Amino acid sequence: MKYSITIRFSVLLLLLMSIGCETKQILFKGPYFVRFSETASFAKESYTPVIKIEVHNGGPATKEDILINYTIGGDARENVDYKIISERGTVTIKAGEYFGYIEIQMINNANDILRSQDVVFTLQSASADRAVGEGESAIGKSYTFTIFDDCVLGGYYTGKSGGYSDNTITITSSDCETFTLSNWNINPNVFQSSIVMDLTFTDNGDNTITIPEQEEQNLASDVATIKGSGTVNPITRVINLEVILVDLDNETIPITLTPH
Repeated sequence: MKYSITIRFSVLLLLLMSIGCETKQILFKGPYFVRFSETASFAKESYTPVIKIEVHNGGPATKEDILINYTIGGDARENVDYKIISERGTVTIKAGEYFGYIEIQMINNANDILRSQDVVFTLQSASADRAVGEGESAIGKSYTFTIFDDCVLGGYYTGKSGGYSDNTITITSSDCETFTLSNWNINPNVFQSSIVMDLTFTDNGDNTITIPEQEEQNLASDVATIKGSGTVNPITRVINLEVILVDLDNETIPITLTPH
């Protein structure tokens, strides 16, 4: 009798476990959707390459193009702070593909006033029976791109010195007075090295530049002291620097920096 009760209890326990572990079938109720892959990003106004903002198809690829309409908002000014390179107001996801793009480009109208502006893109409608945004809360329906103002001298440059060039030079600043040049060692023959060396300079506000005396950390102490001066073309923003090697009889290295 005892064994009979044990067996019955075991059977009941297995039955309850099988019921509790039963997988609930989830049915897709649709619809398929389109949405921004991300919801926000940013760049400085001195960033010149075309920026591609991605919109993706959250469903099977279609046999026809998906046409998506969008509106533009925010306090950034079109054709003043930025411009739209792709077709304005419409994103196209080509037949058989999953992604389309809004392409924008910054306009560098730097005036040494540091602030930010937003461009807000909002998807409105889409063809191919696609909903706009993912789920009931329409995730990814809007995208905010923030444009950070840059200083007049901030941005990307091509540097030339002694017949050599470097198109990856950057100039950055947090106050539009003191700047950091990412690399002045453009001519590898000077120190028989191509190691990157930065320097600090100040904008004097009258189209002239001062490189205050400073120590280059990548050089031996007996040749590390540098200083110098420079000029700025207010129209082209081309910068001409003269880096003086104080410990090497004030030998001068000329550098020309041309903004991208």
